[in-house]
Amino acid sequence: MAMTILIALAGLMGAAGIMLAAAGAHIAPGAGLDSAAYVLLFHATAVVGGAALIQQGALWRPVALYVLAAWVLGAVLFSGDIALRAFAAHRLFPFAAPTGGFILIAAWLGLAIAALLRG
Repeated sequence: MAMTILIALAGLMGAAGIMLAAAGAHIAPGAGLDSAAYVLLFHATAVVGGAALIQQGALWRPVALYVLAAWVLGAVLFSGDIALRAFAAHRLFPFAAPTGGFILIAAWLGLAIAALLRG
């Protein structure tokens, strides 16, 4: 069930990434929405790929599930903060975008750990 939820969230992240890319091109050029879109799109793809690697047994499942969840959380915090600043002129909370970025970095290191523990 966790994998289904993570894949569904990846689909929502991909859709949001496309919408932010369009908004960055047409509604708020220069507001940073391109970065927010790329982070969502890239990590949506990473979640789907990570789910496939878990199913193939290439990653240690307990750590890998945390990695996928952290990719979702980190991307949403980073992109959500940037989008909220562009559209509503305020933040999710102080340091939301950097917190999301830190979570993403930690999750990528977690991917390396999940691979090494499986191998």
